[in-house]
Amino acid sequence: MPGSWISILLIASLGLIGSCSAAAAAAVEYDSSAVIINGQRKIILSGSIHYPRSTVEMWSDLIQKAKEGGLDTIETYIFWNAHERRRREYNFTGNLDFVEFFQKVQEAGLYGILRIGPYACAEWNYGGFPVWLHNIPEIKFRTDNEIFKNEMQTFTTKIVNMAKEAKLFASQGGPIILAQIENEYGNVMGPYGEAGKSYVQWCAQMAVAQNIGVPWIMCQQSDAPSSVINTCNGFYCHTFTPNNPKSPKMWTENWTGWYKKWGQKDPHRTAEDLAFSVARFFQYNGVLQNYYMYHGGTNFGRTSGGPFIATSYDYDAPLDEYGNLNQPKWGHLKNLHAALKLGEKILTNSTVKTTKYSDGWVELTTYTSNIDGERLCFLSNTKMDDLDVDLQQDGKYFVPAWSVSILQDCNKETYNTAKVNVQTSLIVKKLHENDTPLKLSWEWAPEATKAPLHGQGGFKATQLLEQKAATYDESDYLWYMTSVDNNGTASKNVTLRVKYSGQFLHAFVNGKEIGSQHGYTFTFEKPALLKPGTNIISLLSATVGLQNYGEFFDEGPEGIAGGPVELIDSGNTTTDLSSNEWSYKVGLNGEGGRFYDPTSGRAKWVSGDLRVGRAMTWYKTTFQAPSGTEPVVVDLQGMGKGHAWVNGNSLGRFWPILTADPNGCDGKCDYRGQYKENKCLSNCGNPTQRWYHVPRSFLSNGSNTLILFEEIGGNPSDVSFQITATETICGNTYEGTTLELSCNGGRRIISDIQYASFGDPQGSSCGSFQRGSVEASRSFSAVEKACIGKESCSINVSKTTFGVEDSFGVDNNRLVVQAVCT
Repeated sequence: MPGSWISILLIASLGLIGSCSAAAAAAVEYDSSAVIINGQRKIILSGSIHYPRSTVEMWSDLIQKAKEGGLDTIETYIFWNAHERRRREYNFTGNLDFVEFFQKVQEAGLYGILRIGPYACAEWNYGGFPVWLHNIPEIKFRTDNEIFKNEMQTFTTKIVNMAKEAKLFASQGGPIILAQIENEYGNVMGPYGEAGKSYVQWCAQMAVAQNIGVPWIMCQQSDAPSSVINTCNGFYCHTFTPNNPKSPKMWTENWTGWYKKWGQKDPHRTAEDLAFSVARFFQYNGVLQNYYMYHGGTNFGRTSGGPFIATSYDYDAPLDEYGNLNQPKWGHLKNLHAALKLGEKILTNSTVKTTKYSDGWVELTTYTSNIDGERLCFLSNTKMDDLDVDLQQDGKYFVPAWSVSILQDCNKETYNTAKVNVQTSLIVKKLHENDTPLKLSWEWAPEATKAPLHGQGGFKATQLLEQKAATYDESDYLWYMTSVDNNGTASKNVTLRVKYSGQFLHAFVNGKEIGSQHGYTFTFEKPALLKPGTNIISLLSATVGLQNYGEFFDEGPEGIAGGPVELIDSGNTTTDLSSNEWSYKVGLNGEGGRFYDPTSGRAKWVSGDLRVGRAMTWYKTTFQAPSGTEPVVVDLQGMGKGHAWVNGNSLGRFWPILTADPNGCDGKCDYRGQYKENKCLSNCGNPTQRWYHVPRSFLSNGSNTLILFEEIGGNPSDVSFQITATETICGNTYEGTTLELSCNGGRRIISDIQYASFGDPQGSSCGSFQRGSVEASRSFSAVEKACIGKESCSINVSKTTFGVEDSFGVDNNRLVVQAVCT
């Protein structure tokens, strides 16, 4: 039954009716069963799209695809360090213009959720915190610390005021219906003690005092004050209960997949399990569900966190990194959303009863409308085996393992989470058909290392500095340099030992690299030779994304951070160099000289004699943009580790030489059972990331410039530009449904039907289909007639379509199709 109502002001015309411009405010209420807009009780279907992980030019397309997928809300984070890299210097231009992003959300007729945080996590560099914050004396993050709270309030107020000025809140006629303060603090707050509890109370008070006219939420905060709504994040949240019985049950992060880390395999969450989690949530009285992510995007620049988060933030989301539909996930969820919205009036104002069957494995949840007595049922099977269930007067049902059926009027199945009745798209990276393969012509320039290898830096200290304190995160790179005297007359064999806090260390003695190593925290040990007299030790530390999660993660040291740095001689005598005078140099010369900008003219490029396998080297080439409109990628196979730019725009870090463990990918993926991030892995033995997104907006119609900084040594000879294209599409659907096939844009058409069978075909995936015991003779011809020469087509999967008698086939006839797009 509905609980107490929480009244707010909201936009009158919100409700998926197109443009919401110049809308008037109206009273809207929340209770434990619904979001109530203009008297209409609603469930909310939302998806995360992070505006900085795409480009302005991509926003409208992503938002429109989300709307076509059945979402009514778009959620996004505000990343503090993206907007305020330096204290009180703000940037809200380009793809950091969150106001324009929400305006586009509103233009599409959708709601918005504003997650200010300002701690985000999100696998984003330093969790979204600016590093200058870390360097303020006496500051303590995310606790009852006045310095931190003042800075947090200043930024939060800045964002709120910008949103108010643009009239983005629903109370002003804008799209934003919820705002978030803090994020997942409840997961880590234990070690913060009483100061952590006080901080939570302060967060809520500070947020509510902003007077935005819409509710505030806190994720994963079971002790959230009653003035805000606590919500759930995770792979499953059906058992979550808000700490306030008056609050609606909200799931702010349903993890659609998982993030990728350098050196690890690709994670995958099946469409069946993701749909199962959503259906279970609404079976258990859910009100708002948000996919994290709906579009993951790209960690451009140095925005990836971790450490060791890859540049791709694809997340196996319904829209892939480049904005393509990730089928079947996108389509399977679209059908789920339609089934849920069909029962929305019942779900949001009803009495609920649950009955168990099959020793408790099966649950029948019946929603009966409080208005007209109409019914909607969820029939779930959490067993690993298929089950037949007899609901007596409401019929008998086959319920696949680990699935939920939605039953209209409790007697007609409109959807089952394990029955995927949409296409699967196989997207490939390839040369566009109108283009010819060309070898790129390269120039190169060395990164100037003479000064640091001779101990010459920009400033000095008689201690080993933590890297964030020295660099303010202006660069991944920090040189540590010192000298040591060998007073003997002969060279001396020693071992250099460095206690290192991450993430990539290069060690040089007298200008010669003696070794390198990467990892989280480790001790580096390599033999070295000291010449008579003064010897120079140069250590280059490179971060690969700053920590973004955990209690006191902000205090986690980076770089050498106090060491010790030691020399051990042949007699096992240890000399501690930690208190020596150390010289420091922040960043690369090429960064300071803007080598990545083709208009800077400060690099002295060498052509003709391409140097490969060289560490600390810059490479430059020009190229023409691939034909067409499909997304573009650059294949960096052959390169080692570094950073890439196109026309001065950062594509992010690259590291294709680092491969995943060759073991653990058997090609099998069982959707049944609880999902974990180590389930259904792929890409074993291959580079973590070989292809890097080049947004079309980065490219010009004429000549374009690619610049690479290579840190450890690589060969750019095989670098090439390609497109991502839907090449093969497959459908697998049951009788009584409609199969929709599409080449997903790019001016591609269905040119060939490789296989089609209506009856009881065998196989469930592209390339595995075979004829079963029965097959309609018109299987091929009917599909060809409906689809050949078209960008998309629809096939009514029925006996009539395929010209067979009512007695044809088996109890569950299905159609499988495999087609080619060109």
